[in-house]
Parts: sequence; structure tokens; C-alpha cells
Amino acid sequence: MTATSPAPSSLSEAVAAQLRASIAGRARFDPGTRALYATDASNYRQVPTGVVFPRSEQDVVATVAVAREHGLPVTGRGAGTSIAGNAIGQGLVLDFSRHLNQILDIDPEARTARVQPGVVLDSLQAAAAPHGLLFGPDPSTHSRCTLGGMIGNNSCGTHSVAWGKTVDNVRSLDVLLSDGTRMEVGKTPPEELAALCSRQDRVGALYRQLRDLASDVGDDVRRGFPDLTRRVSGYNLDQLLPENGFHLARALVGTEGGCATVLGATVDLAQAPAARALIVLGFADTYAAADEVTRLRGLDALAIEGLSPELVEVVTQRNPESPALRLLPPGRSWLLVEVGGHEAGEADAAAKRIVAAMGDKAESVVHTDPTAIKALWKIREEGSGYSTRMADGSERWSGWEDAAVPPERLGAYLREFDGLLERFGRRGVTYGHYGDGCIHVRVDFDLLSGWGAARYREFLERAADLVVSHGGSVSGEHGDGQARSELLSRMYPPEILRGFERFKDAFDPDGLLNPGLIARPRPLDEDLRLLVAPPTLPTRASLALHDDDGDLAPATRRCVGVGKCLNTTGGVMCPSYRATKDEKHSTRGRAHLLFEMLAGKVIPDGWRSKEVEESLDLCLSCKGCKTDCPVGVDMAAYKAEFLHRHYKRKLRPASHYSMGFLPLSLKAGQLVPGLANRTLSGPLSTVVKKLGGIAEQRAIPELAPRSLRSWWKNRARRPRSGSRVVLFPDTFTNHFDPTVGQDAVEALEGLGHDVELPPGQVCCGLTWMSTGQLGIARRVIQRTAKLLRRQVDDGAPVVGLEPSCTAFLRNDALELAPNDPNVQALARATRTFAEQVEPSKQHWQRNDSDSKAIVQMHCHQYAELGFEADRSTLDAAGVDATVLDSGCCGLAGNFGFERDHYDVSMACAEQALLPAVRSRDDGTEVVADGFSCRTQIRQAESGSAPVHLATLVARALRRR
Repeated sequence: MTATSPAPSSLSEAVAAQLRASIAGRARFDPGTRALYATDASNYRQVPTGVVFPRSEQDVVATVAVAREHGLPVTGRGAGTSIAGNAIGQGLVLDFSRHLNQILDIDPEARTARVQPGVVLDSLQAAAAPHGLLFGPDPSTHSRCTLGGMIGNNSCGTHSVAWGKTVDNVRSLDVLLSDGTRMEVGKTPPEELAALCSRQDRVGALYRQLRDLASDVGDDVRRGFPDLTRRVSGYNLDQLLPENGFHLARALVGTEGGCATVLGATVDLAQAPAARALIVLGFADTYAAADEVTRLRGLDALAIEGLSPELVEVVTQRNPESPALRLLPPGRSWLLVEVGGHEAGEADAAAKRIVAAMGDKAESVVHTDPTAIKALWKIREEGSGYSTRMADGSERWSGWEDAAVPPERLGAYLREFDGLLERFGRRGVTYGHYGDGCIHVRVDFDLLSGWGAARYREFLERAADLVVSHGGSVSGEHGDGQARSELLSRMYPPEILRGFERFKDAFDPDGLLNPGLIARPRPLDEDLRLLVAPPTLPTRASLALHDDDGDLAPATRRCVGVGKCLNTTGGVMCPSYRATKDEKHSTRGRAHLLFEMLAGKVIPDGWRSKEVEESLDLCLSCKGCKTDCPVGVDMAAYKAEFLHRHYKRKLRPASHYSMGFLPLSLKAGQLVPGLANRTLSGPLSTVVKKLGGIAEQRAIPELAPRSLRSWWKNRARRPRSGSRVVLFPDTFTNHFDPTVGQDAVEALEGLGHDVELPPGQVCCGLTWMSTGQLGIARRVIQRTAKLLRRQVDDGAPVVGLEPSCTAFLRNDALELAPNDPNVQALARATRTFAEQVEPSKQHWQRNDSDSKAIVQMHCHQYAELGFEADRSTLDAAGVDATVLDSGCCGLAGNFGFERDHYDVSMACAEQALLPAVRSRDDGTEVVADGFSCRTQIRQAESGSAPVHLATLVARALRRR
């Protein structure tokens, strides 16, 4: 295997100095940044010398000039979601996504857009939508992939049967060559080509070389390129042919940054259908679905996509309440067929034609509700993540990711491909773009051993021979990269391969731009990241991890780089990345840094690593990644494990003591709440905050005059009349917001329950867990579980009011003490308040009311508890609720109170929550079950008085 690139040397120091003197953007050469950019979404790893974040086109020109002077390769990068190893390199990596991400112009009349390379596809779609337009290619990574990356890889996406590949939608490119030449290229009429070839400069020489190349290999290209809509492999030499207009821009699409650096692009836009319908067809198996694809082509479908039963099984396991599962017709394999029209009737008629064409060949269901359609597409879009960790826990990898065959050969190819898998003793999950014969697959390759790497090579070679025998392409979407470039010799004859080399040399004679891809490729079994960077630190016997056998090494391998955490809207993950836009604050970035820390090559300090500590410092432990990440990365647990080991036998930050031990200090403070509040809000508060590591901008919440437990002890007892319920008096409800607990008691009793509290003081241990004090956290939860065991054994559910504590009792407790029977029993008995009182269980009638509310769903509830019971409970309480299911409040327990976190905390709150609070109508309640959420709202918007769901239910029951 290829050795790891060397640490920063005098060369990189000289390069760094030159760049910092000549560009406005940042250039980073530190170990943490180099580790972050050492891999993309592929199986490969190449540690760069440095990473540049250009702010302007001039920065790009200057960077390439410095690289040329020092002989350093240059690799362009967008979102880093390349599956084949297209976006990594050992020289300088140019990250275009940070700053060069502007839409420069949209021309509705010409139906074009002019963009910078770092523009995210969804941003372009949002800008084009008001004009009724869209950009046709739409990969599943549309929420974070960039136009520059799509141009580099010749991306396609779900709707390629309607709008083609990226190459079909590019009009012109503004490009920079490695020698500093800048050109605007596009279609070249004969007279213009003749004029360009006559020039006696670098441009003229380039055009003459390309003209001669087209003349020399034209007939070979016509004969040797497969007749296939999804041929992405190799260079687009066919675009140099006269019949294609010598389209130099389209010839550069799919060159993976290896010929020129894209500074800007003008792309074509398509008319967006005003109405859409989705037909879901169910089949007995994958082969039956593939065999029927040709029946659907020619019926004006916008998309024809395949779902495998394995993907549905993963969704069923990870999210059994997913609405998509109820939307599938009977079957063991499904096709999603989308149609559209100028209005709903036209889309409906198109859907009926599809159903009629299928006849009795498939079960069919037609969906027109946008919410239902979105839920179904989510399964397909997240396939690359879902298929990485299957229901049986096995690890699956890319490599043979997206081969394509003619659609009429799809069924036969899949049968033979499954036979190939069987011969190699491998398992794979196939799904994808059935309408164009392009199949995605993740295979359980052994990439941890030399023997496994040899078998990996052998499998890819046999798979390439198989796809070529069916007239296909080894890549049908994501480019060749290091995974497939070496296989081009099995697909193309030698004369075309020589043509690829001539094409590369014409643009980049010194081989500085992303070398080793397509022309003169690097071996496909070199640079495999799991082999060149195996863990050297002991990682088993984790206290915070139960999944992955308690081993952080396979836990970090869960992240395969699909980059959903780079989303800036929708879901919860990852709040700090949305605030900073820095890769190290994304879930992916943190997972990659932990991986490199365990390897010990780029980040050598192990568990004491400052780079990892800095990255995890801004992790809010919101757990959004546990649900939003398609492979279920739980960065909150990884952070807790790292902090536990990082501070072992070492002094901790002050906040770990002041907030980690909060349950104990609040218990002491409750003895004299008035004195405690005066101390924490008076002149001494500044000193207290400084000593406790608390942000000076924060007001410390006041202790209630009387705790919930104190109120309970002095409350008149009701005669027993119903089922027993144990109300869990979490630290925050007990000491800060006891009225929430009182309302919960009133509501539960009003519904016929006999409410009890635990016989003694209880705590889940969350504050110790979140600060990485795992030994204490485990002892605390075990003590609590033992104390509650008698009530639990008597059949009483334990009802939580604070979502983070409830989620801890149900899930994190099992991570800390997986073999403790008391903890297991408590986890089984734990309910949310809504789960206990929801009308379907309690049979209470909907309350007549016209009240409205916006609801901030707590991140831990979003990630682990579900919200369906809350929706039905709000409805029964007569509340017309708008649920904010995007973004975090930003306070996140101790995070927002810690020194140096205030600005990020408020930036997170401004993403969704606070704007919604400010813009609500008069009289609209703000509902937030989380104490952190309510505190953030109270402190940021002083006129707001957020309430808990228990309060709304108690009010509703009073009105009966």
C-alpha cells in the first residue's frame, strides 16, 4: 500500500508563506486540516500538503501559480462527496465550497444560469424555481453537492431519463489551465475553430492539438464508445467530433479536475413540471423489476428508480415509524416512477398510462401528496448511507458503485452480477437508476487486510469484464476516480486510451492537475484508507458505546463521507457546522478526525489530541446525527468517550465541574434558594461565572422557591383510583421549572392515573455523560434504576418530562450499563409524557379550541423518541401546531452556557427557532418541552413565555 504523505516540511512551509502573501483566502497546513481533507466519500486516503479556501478567482490563479512553481499537484473539491476518490490528492486541495459559491446570473428567457464552482445544487434550484425552471441533473447529494463537483464527475441523478447528465446541460465553462492560461470554452463552430487554430499562442496550440486528436481518433470513438445514456467513464472525446460541434466545455465535463480548473460555468435550465405524481410499483424480486424497465421507457417518465428490499429493511430497523413504509405496495422490490405535467390533471393522466402499461405485471400505488412523495424519495436518496450499514450490522463499501448497462440488458446483468457476488462470497445491495440501467451497490468487501485488498482488485476486474460484456460502462454517474480509472483498459481499446492521454497532456502537460485519474491511473488497490491508516490506539471496552461492540474504531468507520451533515436546512444535524461552515465542525469532519487520531499518523497525540478536542468542543451533543445521518453516526456518544479518555488523570475545564455536577449543586442550592439566586444574579455572579467556566453573556437561571419534590411531599394525597404512573422528577424540572411537573401531575390525574414520584432523589446522569465523566454517569444511572426497580416491577410506567433525560433513560443508559438488569427494566418502562397521555391510549376527546402554537421539538426527542404521540396530543388539546422540525435551539444543555460558546449558540438559535418566535402571530403559544429550549427563548426573547406540553394538556382538561 502507498505510504502516508510526509508531515509538513520546509517545502510546505515555503508554499504556505507564499500563499499567505498572495491570496485573500485562507491556506491551512496544520495536521487537523490535512486530516480532514485526506479522504472524501470513497475508500481512499491521500493526505494533502495543504488546503486552500480561495475567496476569489484571483486566489485560484495565484494558488495554481504557486503550486506550479513548486511542482505540487492541485485537486479541486466541492462537498467532498466523490465516491471514487476523485476529490483527494497529495498536493494542494482547493475547497471551492466555502467562498466561491455565488449564483452570478439567471436568465429566464435564455433558460441559463451562470454560477461559481462552489454553488450548491439546491441553492441553484431555489433561485431558478421562481422562474419555473430547474437544473436537470439532481444527484441524491443535491443538498450539498456543488456545481463544480457535478461538472468534474459528470453527475446525473434521479431524473436523468428526462434531463440527461451534467454534460448535456453545460453551455460554457470559464477554466484555468495549469500554466496560468484562462479560457472561456464552449461549442466551437468551424470558422471559429479555424481562427483559434491559427493563433500562435498557448490557446492556438491547445486547439490544434485537440483538432488533430479528434481527427486521429474520431472513428475509434464512434466505434469504441458504448451506445449508452449513462456512459461516464473516460474523457468525453466524442464532444470533439464535428457532429457534436467541437464542444470543448462538454469535453471537459467529467475530467475530474484533471485537465483544467473550473472558475465558472454557464448551464442550461429546464422547464419544471407544475404538477407531479409518483407511481410505486411492487414486484416479486429485483430481477422482475429490472425486466420491466423497458416497458416504462418512452412513456414520458421523469424518473424510473429501483428500491431493493434490503434498503427497506434498514429503514424498518432504524425508523419503524417512517411514513414511507406505509406507502409501499406489496412486493419485495419496487420501482419509483415519477411523471409530471403542466397541471394536476395532466400528471394524473400520465400516471394512469404508467399503471395501464404495467397491467398485472406489478402491484401499483399512485401518490400525489408532496409529503408522501418526499418520504418515498428519502429512502432512495439516502441509499448510499443506508446500504453501508445493513440490518445485520455488516459494513458495506463503495468501489463497484455505479456501473451502467443498456436498460434492456439490466435484468440479465443483475442476475449475473449476483452470481459474481456469490462466487466471491460477498453480499451487496443493489438499487438505483433503473431507467438508465445504472446500478448503485455497496458490497461487504474486506478492506482491512492485504488478502482482502487483493480480492477487492480481483472482484472489480471481473465486474468490469461483466459490465463490458453487456455493452456497459464501468461508471455511470460518479466518475472513474481511483476506484475505476485502472479498469478503463478493460472497457476501451488501446487507441482510445492513448487518446485520453493526449487529451490530458494537451491541457496539463506537466500533470499537475489531479494526477492519477483516467489517464495514467493510480492502482485501484493503493491508498485504501483502512489499510494505510489502521487504528493504533486501543479503542475497545468503551463506556459510551454499546453499538459497534463498544469499539470506537468501527464506530468512526460508520462515516463514509456522504456529507448529509453539510446540509444547511432541514433536520437537526449539524448545528455548529451550519453556524461556522467549517468542515471540522461537521459530523463527517469530526468522524474523520477521530479516525485519523486512532491511526496516529497525521494526528500523533492520540487521546490528548488538541485537534480533535477543538473539533468536538463545538459539538452540541444534540444527537441530530443519530437520526439524520444515514449511517447512524452518534457523535454525542463519540464525544463523551473522547472526553472521558482525553481528561483521564487530568484537570478538566471548569465547566465540566460546574455543570457536570449540576444535580448535586442544585440540590444544595435548593436548601436556601433565595440566597443562591441572589448570589448567582448579584455582584458575585461575574466571579461565579468566571470560576465555573460560564459565558459572561448568560444569565444563570433562577432556582424555584420550592422544588417539585418539596411540593409533592406537602401535597394532599388523593385516594387511589386508577393505574399507577411514576413521574420522573428530572433535575431541571425539579429545581428550575416545578410548575411543569405540577401541570403534569394535574393532567395525569385528570386522565385517571395515580401519580407517584420515586422514593428518593433520582438523576439520569446526563450532565456527567455530556461532559465525558462516564464512570460517575454510570454509577448515577445504576443507582437510579435500582431505586425505581420496585415500582417498575409493579408495572408502573416511568414518565419523563425533560426530553433529554427521557431519551437518556431509554437509550444512553443502555450504552453505559448494557448488562445491568435494573437499567434494562427502566429503559423498557420509560415513556414520554405524550406517549402516556395521547388520546389513542387515554380515550379523551378533542378539546374545542382555536389556539395556535409553534413547537420547538427538542433535538433528543427528534433523534430518539419520536413525535407522533405529541402531534396527536396537541391536536386533542385543541392546538393548531406548527412544528419546527429544522434546527437546534443552540443551548443544548451545558453547551450554550460554556465560555466561548455563546456566539455559536446564538447563531444556531437564529437558524430557525428565534426567527419563528419573533414572527409568530399574537396569541400564538411557543411550546418547548426542553428546559434548554425554553431557557434559550426566555433569554433571547424576553417577551416570550414558552410552555411545556404538560401545561397545554392540563389547561385543556380544565376546560372539559
